[in-house]
Amino acid sequence: MDLEVRFDERGLVPVVVQDARTGEVLTLAYANREALEETLRTRRSTFYSRSRQALWRKGETSGHFQEVVEVLLDCDGDAVVYKVLPKGPACHTGERSCFHRPLLQEKATPSLGEVLERVYATIGERLRTLPEGSYVAKLHRAGLDRILKKIGEEAGEVILAAKNHDKAELRHEAADLLFHLLLTLAEEGVGLDDLAETLWERHKPRE
Repeated sequence: MDLEVRFDERGLVPVVVQDARTGEVLTLAYANREALEETLRTRRSTFYSRSRQALWRKGETSGHFQEVVEVLLDCDGDAVVYKVLPKGPACHTGERSCFHRPLLQEKATPSLGEVLERVYATIGERLRTLPEGSYVAKLHRAGLDRILKKIGEEAGEVILAAKNHDKAELRHEAADLLFHLLLTLAEEGVGLDDLAETLWERHKPRE
């Protein structure tokens, strides 16, 4: 395969791994020619481990694979981006991204995808621990029928807000509906990655 990539003196090129849905940067790694060619062939993130001096196939041990949907080469040919659909956390610490230690806190509102990921993770933690006073724990104890009833109620509120052309109320009610939908997905063991995969299969560009 003829790759127009400028590998450094060690035969490596830096790889930025980015969530294809949210744009979040997940990892900075390195690839040699073999790793890059394998990534292009298999559509699975493959790197070169400088410490082990061997190919590193992401998820081979942890199960946290990354489906590669696009590979981009920068203007100088000396850096690569893998745009991926991650099947679990990218970082060995269990964090979603390796870049989870802020030096400067964000001021802008995160993207919708990032917010949904954070809310879903919080719901999952509440379901695992069931802390006293938690709204999630309360609904969980009430049972699935109660949660589904809330979805129906919130959907009705969204319809009314839209019919009344009340944007502020529509934002509020839509957020409530999304929250209870996330809770239902978590209760039934459906992850956001599963939902993203289904939506992507429906809407991805056809080759």
